Amino acid sequence: MEILSSFWNAVVKIAQSSGFATNDWRNYIMVAIACVLFYLAIKKKFEPLLLLPIAFGMLLVNLYPPIMASPKGSEAGGLFYYLYLGVKLGIYPPLIFLGVGAMTDFGPLISNPKSFLLGAAAQLGIFITFVGAALLGFAPKECGSIAIIGGADGPTSIFVTSKLAPKLLGSVAIAAYSYMALVPIIQPPIMKALTTKKERMVQMEQLRPVSKLEKILFPIIVTILISLLLPDAAPLVGMLMLGNLMKESGVADRLSKTAQNELMNIITIFLGTTVGATATGTSFLSPSTIKIIVLGLFAFAFGTAGGVLLGKLMCHATGYKVNPLIGSAGVSAVPMAARVSQKVGQEENPGNFLLMHAMGPNVAGVIGSAVAAGVLLNILA
Repeated sequence: MEILSSFWNAVVKIAQSSGFATNDWRNYIMVAIACVLFYLAIKKKFEPLLLLPIAFGMLLVNLYPPIMASPKGSEAGGLFYYLYLGVKLGIYPPLIFLGVGAMTDFGPLISNPKSFLLGAAAQLGIFITFVGAALLGFAPKECGSIAIIGGADGPTSIFVTSKLAPKLLGSVAIAAYSYMALVPIIQPPIMKALTTKKERMVQMEQLRPVSKLEKILFPIIVTILISLLLPDAAPLVGMLMLGNLMKESGVADRLSKTAQNELMNIITIFLGTTVGATATGTSFLSPSTIKIIVLGLFAFAFGTAGGVLLGKLMCHATGYKVNPLIGSAGVSAVPMAARVSQKVGQEENPGNFLLMHAMGPNVAGVIGSAVAAGVLLNILA
């Protein structure tokens, strides 16, 4: 009897400690949402390198919440708690920027400096959404975290939100990466609505060649200027430019390849899973999350519109020498936004090759979103 009693007590203890008995019902809704993200990442291939680990982090934390638990007394915290410190302390996003810099060619931007203006115009969505979030009752720091979604830059969104409004991290990150993945769906209707057929058919002259010296000096000069003018943006811009300098200098190929591959892949896994692990049922399923998702869409739409409208102005100011479609690439979804500009342009004129022209505003948008992040942190932090 004693053995049977012990066995029964063990069964009861296991049942009481199982997820079925301890998890909130909202956690199971998050499990379903995680499965939807798996579908988008695997079947639809929407940003799979980040959406997949984000979805798995969301799945695991809602099935086993202690994996994200903070230390209590002498007890150790959960695995994701320690990995999440890289997000909380602002380590992972700059390291992602290091890898992005090592993979980026700033040649089109250097060749056509006017692209900086298009990249800046595409940040319009950030500042319009800030006002919109304030009108919906969000606190100033939360407004900044939501608004940065308009930059279409996941690491920047995570970097800003981790410093201004950590409790919104899961909602902001999922919105940012979802809209980045949906660039080919969201942008074309906006681009076509704001331009005429004649404007979309404009063929641009070939970009001038850029010397190696220019490519080496560019990251150094940008780092000096941004660090002096806007120190809060220095961690992101500085690491972006370090990665690019390693690539363009030609003397640090091993470091450049490590930043592009091994380091980038490791940080992506840690960043994605721990950000997904912040999206628990109790924190994610709320009216504020719905508002964030909607505001994120408006931020992205206004960012696209801002770039296209400035491109339209430049088109007429130059006598139809600039195709306004390249302005939509001013959001920093690299290189997907540039490919969308190319695709929409070729639909109107099969002989139109806008990809390299669009890469200028595209990489300018990466710098622009980091600068906008620096402005928000300077004002709100």
